[in-house]
Amino acid sequence: MPETPAHPVETLIEARWVIPVEPSGTVLTDHSVAVDGGRIVAILPTEEARRRFVAQRYYRLTDHALIPGLINLHTHAAMTLLRGYSDDLPLMEWLKGHIWPAENRHMSPDFVRDGARIACAEMLRGGTTCFNDMYFFPEAVAEAALDAGMRAAIGLIVIDFPTAYAGDSDDYLNKGFALRDRLRDELLLSFTLAPHAPYTVGDKTFEKIATFASQLDLPVHIHLHETEDEIRQSLTQHNLRPLARLHNLGLLGPGLIAVHGVHLTPDEQSLLAAHGCHVAHCPASNLKLASGFAPIAALAGHGVNIGIGTDGAASNNKLDMFDEMRLTALLAKAVSGDAAAIPAHTALQMATLNGACALGLDDRIGSLTPGKLADIVAVDLSGIENQPCFDPVSTLVYAAGREQVSHVWVNGELRLDNRQLTSLDERELKLAASVWQSRITH
Repeated sequence: MPETPAHPVETLIEARWVIPVEPSGTVLTDHSVAVDGGRIVAILPTEEARRRFVAQRYYRLTDHALIPGLINLHTHAAMTLLRGYSDDLPLMEWLKGHIWPAENRHMSPDFVRDGARIACAEMLRGGTTCFNDMYFFPEAVAEAALDAGMRAAIGLIVIDFPTAYAGDSDDYLNKGFALRDRLRDELLLSFTLAPHAPYTVGDKTFEKIATFASQLDLPVHIHLHETEDEIRQSLTQHNLRPLARLHNLGLLGPGLIAVHGVHLTPDEQSLLAAHGCHVAHCPASNLKLASGFAPIAALAGHGVNIGIGTDGAASNNKLDMFDEMRLTALLAKAVSGDAAAIPAHTALQMATLNGACALGLDDRIGSLTPGKLADIVAVDLSGIENQPCFDPVSTLVYAAGREQVSHVWVNGELRLDNRQLTSLDERELKLAASVWQSRITH
């Protein structure tokens, strides 16, 4: 019989390993990923792929692992411009004494746009293809993400006090919804309602947010139970712990992304699980601000979906999801006393598919699955620091670093080519960082 003619595709990526994340624990050796029209069309053994497909662009990555694009479930992208500005302080002293005053002096669309573009460059170089943001002037964050060709969940921030961005809660909401209406058809963008925290948002505003979240089917992205001080303040002002207050106000549900969740009782963990809520775990930020150790293994045991975030570069100093994966796995073991608490495969799933699930995007991204959008990261594991490689997932989580990320595709478009950004000019970004550093320090 005559051979079936090869099927044309835009891109064929051959790799030593393909780690699709689902089914969980799967590692495919000597496989290829075929991409066309921005989507994954097939994952199959390389020899078969060479027979079945003819591609416009071939990538033969013989020492690499292909993984889904990493999803940073919580960050403040523009705060790269405050990286290292005020370190080694507890959260509220850091915020009230240093960060908020600096923001009050310098906050503008230009500040946010430049800071977010620097963040996008850093994240793409580290294998992050999607980030969930919370910051002022969200239209500038959206613009930066689109310039970078990167996926972003844009937080429509709400705070009950005036800033350079908005005057009151209604102003924040109106500006946010206008932005969403204007950009809702952008393939790379999605949106969340982003009330900052229980200590900066009042009950009436929370009630509005609960109503809008339900009507518009938007996730709610909020800092929650980050510090013991937050809980004490809530008990003093409301006679309720923050989670109970949000529960009473109708905020708990499968759209809630609770950021940090450091101080949660077993009953509160069960409550989050019962309502299908998600937790964005930010281990490095929790450590740097001395917020504490989130009970990640216990939360997972209750069935809570947990994704991973970096927080902002002002409270972490790095937007490095490889670091966060490693810390997630190691801290969970130490806190629970169980070396098997969060295995490497689970940590990788938290940094990919779980984050997509929290954002309601798991039908589009988060795993390497035919039909999903082609957000793909190649990690070069050939270096001596990664030898020998008995298990590529273990190597990725415990030994590899973002410096080993060689290629990144978002929506099938190459955004990092052999460590070089294709959509952003690093020299221009470094100059912008230098200009803002001078402004902030003078």
